[in-house]
Amino acid sequence: MSRSKSRSAARLAAVQALYQQEMEGTGTAQLIHEFHEHRLGQVIEDVQYAEAEVLFFDDIVAGVLARKDELDEKIAAKLSEGWSLSRLDRAMRAILRAGTYELVARPDVPRASVIDEYVDVADAFFDAREKGFVNGLLDAIAKDVRG
Repeated sequence: MSRSKSRSAARLAAVQALYQQEMEGTGTAQLIHEFHEHRLGQVIEDVQYAEAEVLFFDDIVAGVLARKDELDEKIAAKLSEGWSLSRLDRAMRAILRAGTYELVARPDVPRASVIDEYVDVADAFFDAREKGFVNGLLDAIAKDVRG
């Protein structure tokens, strides 16, 4: 499998893990362990989950959870007046946090790649309007954090 495909799988799995963490309050170490053991590269309900780049998955999940307040501030600053992070769907928060984390903490990943990848992840959960929202918001954050 190509590196880009395994990274795409890692991003999707990271968003799923972050969503699960917000629903259940699972601790970081336990959450990562569960995904290593039961999700990444496994067959679930007759669906083969892609092999994910494990260290990349771990970095996104642990990084988002460790820096959540900082990431949330960056996201909230770009929301329209009258909107708060708490009004967004949990899956949307997970996508935006993961994308913002990569923009802030992973300068090795090109800005356009980060944005395109999380627009693709949004496609797994949402319609075109939300994909445009992810694109616009991450682009605005990228301009702030990467210039």
